[in-house]
This record gives sequence, C-alpha cells and structure tokens, in this order.
Amino acid sequence: MGGTALEVSELEHRYGAQTVLSDVDLTVRMGEIHALLGANGAGKSTLIKILSGVQRPTAGRLSVFGQPVTLRSARDAHAAGIVTVQQDLGLVSGLTVLENLYLGRPLPRRGPLPHRAEARRVAREWLATVGVQLPLDELVGRLSPVRQTVVALARALAGRARVLILDEPTAALTDQESSLLFTLLRRLRERGVAIVYVTHRLHEVFLLADRVTVLRDRRVVATVPPAEVDADDLVTMMAGEPLASSGAAASARGPEILRADGLTGRRVRDVSLTLHAGEVVGVAGLAGSGRSELLRLLAGAQRPRAGRTAVRGRPLQPGSTRRALAAGVALVPEDRLHQALLPQADVTENVVLASLRELSRLGIRSARRDRAAWAAAARQLTIRATGPRQPVTQLSGGNQQKLVLARVLRRAPAVLLLDEPTRGVDIRTKQAIRGLIARTASNAAVLIVSSELDELTAVADRVLILREGRVVAELSAADADEETVLRHCYGGSSR
Repeated sequence: MGGTALEVSELEHRYGAQTVLSDVDLTVRMGEIHALLGANGAGKSTLIKILSGVQRPTAGRLSVFGQPVTLRSARDAHAAGIVTVQQDLGLVSGLTVLENLYLGRPLPRRGPLPHRAEARRVAREWLATVGVQLPLDELVGRLSPVRQTVVALARALAGRARVLILDEPTAALTDQESSLLFTLLRRLRERGVAIVYVTHRLHEVFLLADRVTVLRDRRVVATVPPAEVDADDLVTMMAGEPLASSGAAASARGPEILRADGLTGRRVRDVSLTLHAGEVVGVAGLAGSGRSELLRLLAGAQRPRAGRTAVRGRPLQPGSTRRALAAGVALVPEDRLHQALLPQADVTENVVLASLRELSRLGIRSARRDRAAWAAAARQLTIRATGPRQPVTQLSGGNQQKLVLARVLRRAPAVLLLDEPTRGVDIRTKQAIRGLIARTASNAAVLIVSSELDELTAVADRVLILREGRVVAELSAADADEETVLRHCYGGSSR
C-alpha cells in the first residue's frame, strides 16, 4: 500500500451553535479501500460534503498527496483529484452513455465543430479504465443498476480522480451486481486509487475494506483493520453504551385493522404484519432496507409484486391510493414538499385537497367552508401562517408538516402511515407531532418509519426491524435500545 492520499486533521463544522463535526482526523492511503461507518446523525454526510467541496468546514486542515488544499466548491475538489459518486449517481436516464460520460465537460472539437469520432474513442478509453465496455448509444435509463454505477465511476475517473468517495454504492444493487462492483473496486485499488467507501452494510466492510473508520456523536471513535474486529465490535463502536430507552406506555390494543401477508416489492421481500386499533408500531432499518417502500405498498402508492393486504378483513385492491384512502389507509410521505404538498397552491388549497367531495355541495365548492376547514386545521395543530391564502412554500418545514398531517387527519383514517414525520422540524414541533401521533392512535392504528430510535421508543408499542427488505426482528419499545437495534440492522449476533 502506498503513501498518504488524503489527510484530514482537526476538522470541525458548526451550524450556529450546533456542532455537527468535532476534531475529526482521517487518513486514507493510496491503493486503499477505507470504509466509513456511523449510525444516522453520526456526521458521515457532513464529512462527505466537506471532502466533496460542497460545504466549507468551520475549522481544520485538508491535504491531498501531502499538499494542503482549500475546497470551496466541487470544482476545487475535482481539481485536487477528489471525486464523489453519490447514491443517486447523478446520471440523466434520458441521455445516452456517451452523453452522460461527457456531462459537465466539453466534447472534443475539430475546428469549430464537435469531433464525434474522437469523443467516442475517448469515452471507450474511460470505460476501459473500469474494465467494462458499454454501448455508447444506449440510453442510461435502460441499463441495469450496476451498469449505471459503472458509467458513474467511469465519468468520475475520467477526471483523473485519485481519491474516489462512494456513498452507499450498492444501495440499489442485487447481491450479484454488488459482487461485480466489488471486483471493479478491487481493480481500482490495485491501480493505486484511494477509495473512501461509505456503507451501512457490515459484510461489505469485511469483504472489501483495508481499514474502517467509525464515527459516533460527530467524532471519530476508532480506525481499525477489519481483521482485528467483528461485526458486533463495529456495532458497539457505533452505538457506544446502550441507550436507556424512554419506552412508550403500552396501549390498550383493540381489534385488528390491517393485515399484510407476503408483501413483496422491489426491495421489500415477503413481509407479513398486523396492525391493531389503539397501537403505534415503529419501523426501524438502515437506508435501503425497504422502510419507505413498505409504507407505499400498504398505501397503494406502489403495486406489489406479490402478497395481499386486507383492511378489517376485506381485501384491499393493490396499487390504488384512491381505494386505500376509501378503506381508511392514509400515508404521510417522507418528502412533504414534493410528494405531499401542492407547492404552487396556498395553505387552504393544501388542507382541503383530500376533502373536496365532503366540502362541496352538488359539485360546487364553498369558499366559506374552505376557510372554515383551514381555520379548524390551524387551530387543531397550531399551524402558524399569515392567513388562509399564504403560499404553502412560505411556511416553515414544521408548519408544512403539520399542514400535511391536518389534511390527512380530516379523513379520520383507520390506519395512519407516517414516513419520517418529524424530519427537519424543531424540537417543539417534534414534540407536538409526537403528541398528535399518540392521540390519533387512541382511535386508529399507526405505523411510523423513523431514523431516530428515541422517537420510535417514545411513541411506539413495538418496533419492527427491516434488513434488506425483510422483517428480521420485532421488539417491544422497552427492549429496543440502540445497540440491540443496530445489531439487527447490521446483522450482528445477539449478546
């Protein structure tokens, strides 16, 4: 293994009074695959943004191959030889392989005109650097996920990347596709490329990595060779001491409302569950585990490949949000602005969106009834707005989330599906939403996905843990401490 490719010293980053990275040291060697691990909120994303030039640190030093660098933009990072391939790859599905390879860089020219033949020759050379040849005129959207990843890697290496940062590169890949990617990464390591490999999958660390750095509470807590630890050791490093669970008081569980049997989607595999009136069920899992897809399948927003769902014993037609809503199943999605709100509309239009039939008489809407619906929602959830016609985009994130909840609750759902309901809201709004969940569960069943374990244990009666699309454990809220949950999420053994 060669000398030092990337060195980070005493790196800190703060948002106002909040510290998100503290005194981080990281050294990545030439010809090394260096894994980066940490639970949600540990600081991985901020560190990647700083190394990518997207964010400037508050303090600290960064050098590449012994030369100090200051990264003010992604262009600065590229000039220093650091290239990041994000989980979404940054490809344009409607463009060809050739066009995607040249995104952000000019085509070779012959005089005033593009030199297409030379562009194709160079593109084939770039693909050869990753040991793969692809049809240059094929639309990227028609390629398999692993081939799309290859295109993203070839594009990154075309800029003579010496440090390659990969953020969850196997999140959308099958096991077989992942194996092909691993072969490619080992080939790049042999050529001396330094690779920072961010993953939630512990087995990948032991398959690929030469060393692994663990972040916890925004600090580096260990850098070790994988041969010196096991999966349980890494989980303990990430979790620290087991957290005391706040635990949710057990609800008086009523009759079964929803049952899913053998539900299977693109990621979700053979999931069966029941929800009862009067209970809150949490869903924990890592990115890519299928948490959000499970809610979409139950809500009719995605058609399952297999399995069936019944509400109060009656089969629910798959892939129909309209029929799911009519049966009393309502979803609050994770991305409120793009998946739940009408950004071009005002707050009143957004509140009444799901209740137009109830608020109309003979097909005619009443402005008075609309205003009354808005006033009731604003009062019930303490939504702060200047008035009924304020554009929804002018509300804070917390007030937008309250508005989405208000719209859903107007239908008095029998099953409420919540995907990250308190993400990006302040602590006061978070507590208000948690209280609302508890009140809703007195008459309904609630299924909540959250990346925050303390949130799940605060509101849930029991917690389901998904790993790679399957339910691998069910815990009472009292038993769902951080270390136990992480062991199930990462596949470590129980202790």
